[in-house]
Amino acid sequence: MKARRDGKEEDSNVFQNLDKTTLLQEARYFNSTPVHPRKCIHILTKILYLLNQGEELTTQEATDIFFATTKLFQSKDVVLRRLVYLCIKELSPMAQDVIIVTSSLTKDMTGKDDEYRPAAIRALCSITDSTMLQAIERYMKQAIVDKNPAVGSAALVSALHLSATVPDLVRRWINEAQEAMTSDHVMVSYHALAVVAGARRNDRLSTVKLITKLARTPVRSPYTLCLQIRFAAKLAEEDPSEASEPYLEFIESCLRNKSEMVVYEAAHAIVNLRKSAKDLAQAVSVLQIFCGSSKATLRLAGARTLARLTAKHPNAVAACAVDLENLISDSNRSVATLAVTTLLATGAESSIDRLMKQISEFMSEISDEFKIVVVRAIRRLCSKYPRKHQSLAAFLAGMLRDEGGLQYKTAIAEALIALIEENPDAKETGLAHLCEFIEDCEHVTLAVRILHVLGREGPKARQPSRYIRYIYNRVILESGPVRAAAVSAVARFGASRPELLPNIRVLLSRCQLDEDDEVRDRAVFYSAILDSGNPQLINDYIINIQVPNPVLLEKSLSDYLASGDQSEPFNIAAVPTAEEPQEPKESPVEIETRKAPVVSREEQYTEQLQAIPGIEKLGPLFKSCEAIDLTEPETEYRVRCVKHIFARHLILQFECLNTLSDQLLEKVYVRLDSIPGYKISNVVPCDELPYDKQGNIFCLLEFPENPIETLGNFGATLEFVVRDCDPTTGLPDSNEGYADTYPLEEIEITCADQFRTRAATDDWEQAWERAANAAEACDTFGLTQSDVGAAASAVCEHLGMPKAAISGEAVKEIRGGGLWRAGAPVLMRARLVAAQGTVTMQLIARSPREDVATLLLAAVG
Repeated sequence: MKARRDGKEEDSNVFQNLDKTTLLQEARYFNSTPVHPRKCIHILTKILYLLNQGEELTTQEATDIFFATTKLFQSKDVVLRRLVYLCIKELSPMAQDVIIVTSSLTKDMTGKDDEYRPAAIRALCSITDSTMLQAIERYMKQAIVDKNPAVGSAALVSALHLSATVPDLVRRWINEAQEAMTSDHVMVSYHALAVVAGARRNDRLSTVKLITKLARTPVRSPYTLCLQIRFAAKLAEEDPSEASEPYLEFIESCLRNKSEMVVYEAAHAIVNLRKSAKDLAQAVSVLQIFCGSSKATLRLAGARTLARLTAKHPNAVAACAVDLENLISDSNRSVATLAVTTLLATGAESSIDRLMKQISEFMSEISDEFKIVVVRAIRRLCSKYPRKHQSLAAFLAGMLRDEGGLQYKTAIAEALIALIEENPDAKETGLAHLCEFIEDCEHVTLAVRILHVLGREGPKARQPSRYIRYIYNRVILESGPVRAAAVSAVARFGASRPELLPNIRVLLSRCQLDEDDEVRDRAVFYSAILDSGNPQLINDYIINIQVPNPVLLEKSLSDYLASGDQSEPFNIAAVPTAEEPQEPKESPVEIETRKAPVVSREEQYTEQLQAIPGIEKLGPLFKSCEAIDLTEPETEYRVRCVKHIFARHLILQFECLNTLSDQLLEKVYVRLDSIPGYKISNVVPCDELPYDKQGNIFCLLEFPENPIETLGNFGATLEFVVRDCDPTTGLPDSNEGYADTYPLEEIEITCADQFRTRAATDDWEQAWERAANAAEACDTFGLTQSDVGAAASAVCEHLGMPKAAISGEAVKEIRGGGLWRAGAPVLMRARLVAAQGTVTMQLIARSPREDVATLLLAAVG
């Protein structure tokens, strides 16, 4: 008994402490004769497990295992043979000479043993390159229409994968795939539809005919119907006219299908398509039924889709409130969390207190991951019902006092900070809750974030002195990074509130004796600036500090040192500032949150720009503009242009895509018809542009000395050498090719390209007054728009100003500022008035450089 028990324990731990070297030794057992199937199965399973865990094999190691595995073809054991096929598939990208097993796989594929054939087809298609596929094309066509559904599905799925690399070859199998669509087997018809629709994805008319024909034909497979619904929904979305009605009628008819899968797919499609809540009634009623189902999967599907629908049509979901309240106590926490967040999004102001009471009992039962979703829902509720800020803030503060990890606490703190920023009435309450929290906060990063908010918002409160005690306590009790943040926060109180300055000086003088270098340095630095009494210094170095993007700052400093020319000091103002947080869009509720790293547009293109020789001598990249299309989307060559702005130079990056599979483009470059004043310094062509692979062309130009001369349009022509090639392999013919050109849209260089702008902040009026002695340009314009709101939006778009810069109702005012590419700051104010069907605008710009101020007016004129 003991031996048997030990054997079971050994079997259960078969994948523990697997070692690649040992496994390579074990693989030699495959060469022994006769083959021992059970032991070989054991070894192959461990190899597959190791590969799927991300273990990397060298080419030699993969080749050795691959050829050892091929010796197992002599075994007739079904399980072993299937594992051999799997290993061949997994090892084929790493090993050499894998093509040697083609004949063995072809033999199994065309044999009579149906247990081998499906796996052999999958393995064969994964190792065969495009030049060898034509040799097995006849067998693939036969397999697609084979009576055995496993064989047909394997062939169709392999065709689906091959369509990504050799689409023209797969198109020749369409007749067989269409025949397979009539199969009675649910998976075969599903895979066949995917192959047929995939082959027609670039031909809209053909896709329309296919879906219209299928809509009139009864389909047994629920999987096929689901795919049909998706294609019909896509066609309806692309065609807003009445011609899309048949697709919508087909989707609605699927709501009455016997299969729950099809019903849900149809309801999901309608929810994501329709604009009017009236048309959603049928879909919502189906989802409501799902919420009361005994199956957990249906309850989750119903609750999740209703949660997503609240972003667009909360009123349509409000009718499901009773069903959703019943789900709060659901044993599945995902379902319960979705129900809570949906109720929070759709609940009336009068029901908030009752909801908060229900949620307080629910919160203790769920993990931090689900709590964060609820906190985000409450945050949206704070924006929706500002008058309820007292109860919502109190609820969030109670959650802060509970146990939880850093992400959970950060989400609550962010919700309170958003409440403070959006609702002036909630500022005092929110700041008080944050002050209480930092007394016991264990997380350094979160404490630093809250201290920054207290330093920014505290001086604007009615009684700012009440917050200083909480902040200074951190100087006494906390670690170095928190003490340094507290010093910065205290300094902002002294800079913003003169009546508190004597007390702040005393506190800063005490901080100068701190044991931490950073704390002492900040205290001395801020004391010196506050003692100077210079309003400009205080504003620039304490109140409104411009924070450069750290990634681009590091690169700019590296380029500055690498250039070898330090005759001019490094200009930190030319480095793009850190991205300001965007106003969060109303997004669907997600249980599984995925955080993508935030990367600025300048960072995205930094590596690509290294292809330009001597780019480090241009200085830091000031700005990368949004890509603009220079061709229509349906054309054979697609070209987009990205403008990269430097202090004295402009780089035009052309992103080119060749959509013709039978052509290879060589020596591709763009010829520019330059604007007078610009100098073309360098052109970096694209040597080769194969089918469906993006290539880049760079044109380096020098800006004119006069800023006004920088405005204008470049004519552009794409020039290249065309070589015909085999669409299957992509290899060019032996001929030399012929030169050809392709006209592109004009490239406009605008004023907005050369400025980094921002909307007016709280101290904008003081900055405007301080700039009274700077150069000023002023003019009055008559605008073409008749609506003052539309005119203000158009002016902002033209000058690159954010829409947040617009204020006022009858008389619109645009206030903002920015930085010119060479480092000159600028402030801008515009007043727009509508009278007698026209809009008149007075625009004033102030800058140390008169030509930069005039540039703004010239751009509008």
